This record gives sequence, C-alpha cells and structure tokens, in this order.
Amino acid sequence: MLNDYEEFSESQLKSIKRYVTSTTSHIFCLRNLPEVIKGALFSRYSRSSLGLRSLLLKEFILNEETAFASISGQKEEESENELEDQSVAIKKAQNFYDRILDGYGDDSIGELGGAHLAIENVSMIAAKMIEDSRIGGSPLEKSTRYIYFDQKYEGEYLFYREPILMTSAYRDHYVEMCNHLFEVYGKLIPPLTEQMEKDFPKEHDVSKVAYTAALRAKVLDCLRGLLPASALTNMGVYGNGRFFEMLIQKLNCHNLSELQEIARTSHQELSKVIPSFVRRADLSHKHQNSYAEFRDKMSEEFHLMSDQYTSSIPPLSQPMVRLVNSDPESPMKVAAALLFSQSNCGLMELQEMCRTLSKDERSRILEGASAFRQNRRHKSPRALEHAEFTFEIVADYGIYRDLQRHRTLTQERQLLSCDLGYYIPKEIIDTEMEKDYREAMDRAKTIYDEISGELPEEAQYVVPMAYNIHWYFHINLRSLQWMCELRSSPAGHPMYRFVAQEMAKQVSHTFPEFERFFKFVDYDGYELGRLGQEIRTVEKMKQ
Repeated sequence: MLNDYEEFSESQLKSIKRYVTSTTSHIFCLRNLPEVIKGALFSRYSRSSLGLRSLLLKEFILNEETAFASISGQKEEESENELEDQSVAIKKAQNFYDRILDGYGDDSIGELGGAHLAIENVSMIAAKMIEDSRIGGSPLEKSTRYIYFDQKYEGEYLFYREPILMTSAYRDHYVEMCNHLFEVYGKLIPPLTEQMEKDFPKEHDVSKVAYTAALRAKVLDCLRGLLPASALTNMGVYGNGRFFEMLIQKLNCHNLSELQEIARTSHQELSKVIPSFVRRADLSHKHQNSYAEFRDKMSEEFHLMSDQYTSSIPPLSQPMVRLVNSDPESPMKVAAALLFSQSNCGLMELQEMCRTLSKDERSRILEGASAFRQNRRHKSPRALEHAEFTFEIVADYGIYRDLQRHRTLTQERQLLSCDLGYYIPKEIIDTEMEKDYREAMDRAKTIYDEISGELPEEAQYVVPMAYNIHWYFHINLRSLQWMCELRSSPAGHPMYRFVAQEMAKQVSHTFPEFERFFKFVDYDGYELGRLGQEIRTVEKMKQ
C-alpha cells in the first residue's frame, strides 16, 4: 500500500506510474526522466516534507515553469523534432532548475544527476587526461588488446593530426613517423601470430574460439608498444554533473589544443541534457575564469621553482618500482582501527595499546581481517586505509595506461618522452622482428628529440607506447590490495602483472605483518595468460 501520508487520485497515479518503478513500495527507482529533472527533484527532496512521488507530481509534473511535459516526453519513440523540442524546453526551463540547484549552495547537488558521454576519435594522450578526473566518473576505453589498430579510414591511419604540429616545420616528419609506426605494427602481426601458434599450439580440449581470442590478445599485447600516443581511441564516460563540470574546467585550461576542443564540444553536448550542472564550465562564466587564473599562476610559479631547485638532480633513467614512503606506525594504526567499531575506546588510546602488544598479539588482530577472505572480491575493512604508501614507477606507457585507471589513489606523471628507454617484448627478442621493432623505436626518438626542443607537450603525440614514463602512486593498503590482486591475475598483461607483484612484494618486505593482506596476489608466470578467461567466456556463452 502507499505510504500513509501519500494519497493520489487514479489520474495522478497514472501520471506518476510512468516515472517510478513502484507506486506502492517505500523503495523505488526513478525512470523515464532526464537527468536535469532527477537532479533537481532530489535536490528539492532533501528539504521537503513530501514523499518523492508527491513532490514529483506537485512541484514538477503540475508545475508549468518546469516544462515537464516537453522535457520528459510521452512517447517511447521520439522523432528528431521531438528531441529538438525537448532540448529547447530544457533551455527554457533552465532558470527554474538553476534556482533550485543554486538555492542549496552545495556543490554536492551536482552529484544527483548525470549523463553518458561518448568521446570518439581522441588520442591516447587525451584519454589519459580525461581519466585523470577520477571521482564521480566511470570511463571505459577502447582496448588495445582486443582491437586491431592498423585499420585505415579513407586511406589514412587513425592518429591525431595535432594542429600546431600540422602547421609547423615538423609536420611531414610527424605524419611520416606516425604512419611508419602503424605500418610496422601491422607488418609484425602475421609473423608474430605464426610464431605464437608454434610456441603455444592449441590443445585438443581447448575450443578454437577461446584459443584464437587468447592468441590475438597475446600478439596485440606484444605489439601495442609500437602504437604512437597519437593513436585514436574511443571512450564512453558516465559521470555526475559535478564530475563533468570539473573535467571541462580542467580541460579548458590545458595547453594542448585537443583537450581544449574536447572541453568545448563536451560542454556543448552536455548542455543539451544537463545544462544546469555544467553551466559554470562555460568559457565566459566567472567560475571558469577564476579557475583558469588559478591554474595559470600556479603552473607558472612551479615552473620557475623547478628550474631553480631541481636542475642539479639527475633524472631517473632505468625502469623501476620503488616504495618511496611509508609509515612505520602503520601496523599499529590498522590494528587499532580494526578494533575501534567493536569497542567503546578512543582511537588514540587504542593506538597506544596496540603499540604495547607483542607482534604475535598484533598479528592476531590483523589476521582477523584476512583469515576469512575467500577471494579477492571479499574487500577488506576500511581500517586498512590507515596504512599509506608512495610508489615511484618508471615503466612503459602501455603499463601506465592500464594502472592509471584505478581511482582510489593519488597519482601524478611527468611528460611522456623518449628519454627513459623503451620496453621490447621477450617474444620479439632474437627474432627477425626485433630489427623492425628497434628501428621504429629509434627513429621515433629522433623525431621526438627534433620536436621536443620547441614543443615538448605536442611532441608527446609521436612517442610510441613502449617508451617509459615516470609517475608516482600514493595509495592506501586497502586500495593497494585490490589493485595488486586484480592486476596480478593470469589474464593481465605480463608487464603490469610484474608491477603489481612488485608493489605487493615491497610492502610485504617492509611490513611482514601486511603480507597476509595480499593472499590473492598471483606471483606465477603465464605464457598464454588470457586463455583461461577466454575458455570461461566461451563456456558462459554456451549456457
């Protein structure tokens, strides 16, 4: 039955029914509503004595100012004209929604509505910048593991023609280099596939479909390092309004013209569906201008200080994973936090007590958070977040692209360059393919060096993904546990598996008491690691 305080007539129930999953349950979902209405409705809901269905009816459906009928639509299939009318209606009603959202003075209101944004034909560089905005957004990117990237459109390989480079003296060298990298990538696919088939022949009880998919993933994992950072990719991004507003503001301020263009176009398209949430990212808005000024001044200041203070420090030049910072008190802090919710003691007092415990006693507490986990999806208590670590990593850009997507961590990278060496897959070493691979890498460095003296940021586009990049992760133990157990799984790329394994090893070496929290890290090596996952996928499709 309906909640006691909600009474509707039959006609009102008919109006409401289209927009909620239940007219009787006290728990229900909204449906068939644009994001601008959902966000405003939930915003108003927080300061209303009405139930959500009553609020929807009285202040939205029956309120002419909201243009509700035009925005929500009444037909399952809409024509182009009807969609255009909806966009116009949203614009007309925007003052109403802006008043609601502004009236609460809380940026978190922007998290109550969202949108799905498709971002197509952008560079690998741009994709990473978008994925840097990690809170409130969920991106998915075209995979270099399952998709061949040597396809052409109208006779041309798909890479970003950076406007400044294309109007510079470097234009021909840039285009020729990117074309050459794609050519070598495509050229090596058949011989490497043939070699892989010989090295890892299909067993009689393995399906052809699973074997072919695993083999393709193995080949493309090896060759993805040849792809330039300018290679075009596609992304799907779901995010709330606050995420998109901040993302666009940051992209507007970026030095690369590609990022600025993505910001403008994203703002234009998002304004058609969630205008009230992204309005402050408009180039003319005072918030955008203030943010741009802040970013410009801060960047200039740190550039000057870097020149002043860091010139005498030699740059890193070797691939590595190293634990830079950790807190010796971490085991005590984690143990105290584990006990906190089951006691009536102060956290500081619990930490003091844990310092007095023997290692065995403290281990007993820590073991309580580990012993009953049966797989990596059994997430540990938040108490593990009291231990934090900073890792510094030099590894190829392909690895960075895979690991960068983890959201619950702090990370920063330096510019992509050809100064830190490159990775060559062991499957190519000592074969006829090695010469082509190395020549392409060395030639790319020559072109990069030519461009980077004048245009260091634009020069990133010509860098092949096999070249190393320098970055750091600051991460808590709980998030690190998830990352290491996930990224060490057999199906993963062998090189990011190594990074995940190494991070777990270094923490376990520094804090032996924490080794128990990495119980599902897989330290084994796998030659055709994707095969098991592909077999399981085929089996599921048969069911």
